[in-house]
Amino acid sequence: MSAGVADLPFTVTALALVAILASFTLSASAGLGGSLILVPTLALILGTKSGVALAALLLASNNVAKVIAYRKTLPYRKSAWILVAIAVGAALGAQLLVTAPEGAVTVAVIAAFIGSMLSERLHLTWFRRLTAPVLAATSGATSGFSGSSGPLKGVAIRHLDVDRYHFVGAASLASLVGDLTKTAVFAQGSLIGPNEATVAVIAVPLMIIGTVSGRWINSEIGERGYTTLFWGVIAGYSGRLVLGL
Repeated sequence: MSAGVADLPFTVTALALVAILASFTLSASAGLGGSLILVPTLALILGTKSGVALAALLLASNNVAKVIAYRKTLPYRKSAWILVAIAVGAALGAQLLVTAPEGAVTVAVIAAFIGSMLSERLHLTWFRRLTAPVLAATSGATSGFSGSSGPLKGVAIRHLDVDRYHFVGAASLASLVGDLTKTAVFAQGSLIGPNEATVAVIAVPLMIIGTVSGRWINSEIGERGYTTLFWGVIAGYSGRLVLGL
């Protein structure tokens, strides 16, 4: 992977940087969605394993910036169980779910998304509280072997019933925990080396620009606009899963 990163043509490098900036901006405005752009782009450029590993490193670094940006609205206590569930799922997910048929996992994820959306619309609070821990753990697991948590992480955090600022804060914490866990595993597997670390350092200005831009977007769109953005990202994740069937 290292040679691939170093030898990328200028146009491909430019495309990767645009994808990184777009990923950081979307992630900072919606709280999630960065992997929706970054993972497939880097996987296409570098190959699946290398792309997923570099995306995890970049997203982990970006989530540090997001946590700083939303430091006043980080619901530590309320989201603690989600953080634990995602960390455990991310660490064990590849081993637990890698043998499951990918189609079955995809159908289960989409079914969970539909059920959660309906429960929110119908105000089925008991259902949301019951399923949230399972969704959080499964999101970490799917993220562990695919590079993206799909809609499950966002839906699980949505069940906390907090405003958009605290939602993005909780999502940033959850993403940071999950991406750091994955990065540690990938580093041990020699998928992350000096060149990948260099890319992460080069991307720091993009993290700052994307985080500031995303924070501004979040503050301007209002609760209704944010709800539309959130479910748009979730629909994007689900669409990507359907295309993978």
